[in-house]
This record gives sequence, structure tokens and C-alpha cells, in this order.
Amino acid sequence: MTFCPYSQWRHSHSVHHATSGNLDKRGTGDIWTLTVDEYLSSPLWRRWIYRLYRNPLFMFTVGPIYIFLIDYRFNRKRAGRKERINTYITNLGIAGLAALLCWAVGWQSFLLIQAPIFFTSGIAGIWLFYVQHQFEGSYFEEEGQWDYVKAALQGSSYYKLPKVLNWITGNIGFHHIHHLSPRVPNYYLESVHHASPMLRDVQTITLRSSLRSLRYRVWHEESGEFVGFKEMRRLSAKKSG
Repeated sequence: MTFCPYSQWRHSHSVHHATSGNLDKRGTGDIWTLTVDEYLSSPLWRRWIYRLYRNPLFMFTVGPIYIFLIDYRFNRKRAGRKERINTYITNLGIAGLAALLCWAVGWQSFLLIQAPIFFTSGIAGIWLFYVQHQFEGSYFEEEGQWDYVKAALQGSSYYKLPKVLNWITGNIGFHHIHHLSPRVPNYYLESVHHASPMLRDVQTITLRSSLRSLRYRVWHEESGEFVGFKEMRRLSAKKSG
């Protein structure tokens, strides 16, 4: 139903929880994020690919199609037998369901119904994942200084959403609680958040303030904050001068 093989997703999501905010362990289940020094030392072709990747128009249009329709169709390297079989079964299920619906209502009607659902849900999924880790005051540290609790409470946002959106998204706006303890069921995330002053005293973003994250491009280690490409050039010129 979600075009997502559960076993493959479970592995990448577990790695994401164990490495979120760790500058030395990036690359699995996260948003591609370079530091200022890494970007400036990269060859020109890599800079352009990174710029394209971080462009909101690309990320939220091509991104959902690539991740949910293409990338999840293939097994990761070193995937176990159970995970590979789960991916194959998921792919067969998607193909079978699509074929059945095309036979029942016609391929034009199937696409008119399925395409908007797929595209809208894909954009929403990527947006939620993006904004819950790419925000003002986020947390990134090298392995020696990285701390799991800090990564959860400082590197995962509390996305304060209207009640109806909390319900639609399964309370995942309480992302700091989810990262602190993934075993907490989604229907308890809100009550856990309100149960402790320490858990309430976290970075809070709203629908309006979350839009600022679209300007963030690279992580500046010295200041401990995200900056845009223009700000990065200014900081680089100031440092070299």
C-alpha cells in the first residue's frame, strides 16, 4: 500500500536512529547533508549534484518518485535472505494489485486515482522527515562527541501541528520522543511529551517556522547551525580573509 518493503525500511530506519546527527556515520536513512568544509573541498561535479539534491523543487518532486517508486524496488547490498524475499514479495504485490485495478477500472482511471495519492503522500512523507532533522538549532557532532540522548532531544524536532494533522501523521511530530525511544507507540507519543518538563523543553517548530528550513543547505560546524549557500560563501571569504 505504501510501495515500501517493510524489512528494508526497518533496517535503514534502525541505522538512522543509531546514527542520527553523527557526522562520522552519515548516509543511511537520512537526508544527505554536507558540512561547509566538505562542500568547499568537493569537486565541482559533486557540488552541483548536492545543490540539485538540496533544491526543494527537486527534492519534493523527483524525490518521492525516486525513493518510493524506484529505490525501494531493489535490495540494499549485504541484505539478508529474509529482507530480500520481503522486497520481492512487496514488488510482486504492488505489480499484482496494479494489474488487478487496471483490469477492473482501466489503466487511465487507475493512474488518475493512484498518481495524486502517491505523489501527495510521498511529498508529505519526505517533508516530515526533512523538517524533523533540518531545523534551526539542530544537532550534529563527530563520533567522539556524539551523544544518543542529545541527538534525540536536540537533533529531532517537536513539530507542533494542528490536531487533525497530528492524527493524520500518527503523532510523528513528537519526533524527539520517537527518537529517544522508538518502542513508544505513536498513540502514546503526545502523553509522554507532556509527562516531563525535560521532554517538553525541546526545539519546537510550527508550520510557519518550518518553512525556514527550506533555506538550509550545509552544516557549519564552527557555529553549529545550518546555513545557505550564500551565507556559506560569506563565511568562507571571511575565514580566508
